[in-house]
Amino acid sequence: MEKEAMVYTKLGNNNVKCKLCPRACVIKSGKRGVCRVRENREGTLFTLIYGLTTAEAIDPIEKKPLFHFWPGSDTYSISTLSCTFSCPWCQNWEISQASPGEVYTFELTPDEVVKKTLKSGSSSISYTYNEPLLWYEFIYDTSKLAKENKIHNILVTNGYITEEALLPLVNFIDAANVDIKGFTDHFYRTYCKGDLESVLSATKLMKREGVHVEVTNLIIPGINDSLDEIRQLSIWVRDSLGKNAPLHFSRFFPHYKMVDRHPTPFETLFKAKKIAEEEGLQFVYIGNVPGEGENTYCPNCKHLLIRRMGFDVLKVDLSKGNTCPNCGFRINIVGNANARTFGRWSY
Repeated sequence: MEKEAMVYTKLGNNNVKCKLCPRACVIKSGKRGVCRVRENREGTLFTLIYGLTTAEAIDPIEKKPLFHFWPGSDTYSISTLSCTFSCPWCQNWEISQASPGEVYTFELTPDEVVKKTLKSGSSSISYTYNEPLLWYEFIYDTSKLAKENKIHNILVTNGYITEEALLPLVNFIDAANVDIKGFTDHFYRTYCKGDLESVLSATKLMKREGVHVEVTNLIIPGINDSLDEIRQLSIWVRDSLGKNAPLHFSRFFPHYKMVDRHPTPFETLFKAKKIAEEEGLQFVYIGNVPGEGENTYCPNCKHLLIRRMGFDVLKVDLSKGNTCPNCGFRINIVGNANARTFGRWSY
């Protein structure tokens, strides 16, 4: 479905300026922005993907990954197509690098999404798989309706959005996992065709506006695996989001256009976790490596609070108010945590 875009400015000569992402494309009539899904038609900007859906699934919330937001719950996941970035390692490049008409899609309305979520028993909707912020108008309408039905809304995002666009949307967003892909502007401009500061600003804004924020960093050998860069990222998370903000270091596997390097060595991931903890972060996880790096421990007494294996929550040991039963330390977890296994622990 096509619909007039919400965040843009009309210029002279039928040109428009899109104000959704910091790239701020100036688009001539009959042309599209860099994202390929927003088109200028005689001076009016349209989104070409309103309700256009590429996938839907019931996922464990740990898959997002969100470890501190209603642990053990299910989330109704949906996606559209395209992305504001062009990362050469993308795991979902078939949809993230596609234009309308290039991949199979089906249409959903906000009302249908809410009804499907309620029917599935999921407590939240996750806008995920590709970059959801390009689905801005659809997410705005859907998340507003979801909130009216007491359903949580989750963004799994690269965080590349303007403050002007983000501020109206965060009123309906409960949680976000922001993929901070590297911690230098050179990295972002070289590999993502974006900028780091815009991502950091949007992430801080979400936190400031009351969104539960977790951060993921995919460590790619030879690209963003400098220990100094990892330390700087950890310091930023601590100082900007809080020492109790969950940080997920994720293992890279060769994919898409980046098949010229090996998976991230385990040693690098363990070093990254150690560095982040040295800088004071209380909840640091290792993703794509099932094992101890997925568990939640009390930062005060090291008591095992949540034991995970992949996307399964095998054990929960929390007292009322999400406090440690051993020492009473308050744990930064939103909602109730429940053990849940599906036997799908592998990545």
